[in-house]
Amino acid sequence: MADFSPQRVASLQPSATVTLDRLGLLDRLVACTKYCVEVAPAVKTSGAHIVHDSWTAKADELLAAKPDLVIASVPYQLEAVAEILKAGIRFVGLAPRTLNDIYCDIATIAGVMNVPDRGNAVIRDMQSAIENAVSRTRGLQPHVRVYAEEWGNPLIHSQPWVAELVEAAGGEFVGTPGKHTDAATVRDLNPDVILAAWCGAGDRVPLEKIIRDRGWSDLATVRSRRVYCISDELLNTPGPTLIGGLNAILWALHPGHFASTAGIRQIAGTL
Repeated sequence: MADFSPQRVASLQPSATVTLDRLGLLDRLVACTKYCVEVAPAVKTSGAHIVHDSWTAKADELLAAKPDLVIASVPYQLEAVAEILKAGIRFVGLAPRTLNDIYCDIATIAGVMNVPDRGNAVIRDMQSAIENAVSRTRGLQPHVRVYAEEWGNPLIHSQPWVAELVEAAGGEFVGTPGKHTDAATVRDLNPDVILAAWCGAGDRVPLEKIIRDRGWSDLATVRSRRVYCISDELLNTPGPTLIGGLNAILWALHPGHFASTAGIRQIAGTL
């Protein structure tokens, strides 16, 4: 039977690219953003054309790669999307907020690419890892209160799927996922653990500086060094790489029960 699924895919978000990678379909990738390389290093040798990012990508850059499918996720560069649609190219737009949304997005990409069984396997692996975390943390150090941020100026709480991962790891997410906050409010919340994963910053969040600048130096969580930077791609990429973020959270919340893992950095001993 002929395969009518897309053979030339442009991805405007790392989550879509890493999903294609886990589905074994990077050979169909013809264009993606520079941030995709961070979550799927194999892109470097895939031959895909690299555009800057989904906010500044111009339609002509993408169209030059002759894709038959473009996958994007919020936030969109609306003018580029309009040109893509005018050109008659299939467009899949994603806007996940929760883990269930992410599972649906993986299933959607796998379905469009005609590999639904592979998609289901990726989803099962993620669900199994999360269920295992819930099981292993049940009864451990209850009510570890966690402040997690995805941006530092202004302060923005991490997304709902991060809140779900924190809960799965035996923590309590403080504040409202995805909403703005401020240093004084966080100080009043007095979290037990602080996690910073800034969009686009990789592992370069300046922990010591933000603690000083925000007047948090005397917080108990700072004195006990329970302040961490988690690599951007592990918490802000709504795809299979979130399990790496979950493993980082597990160590941050329960260092006596879980080993340290790649992608997490602890604040220095002195400020």
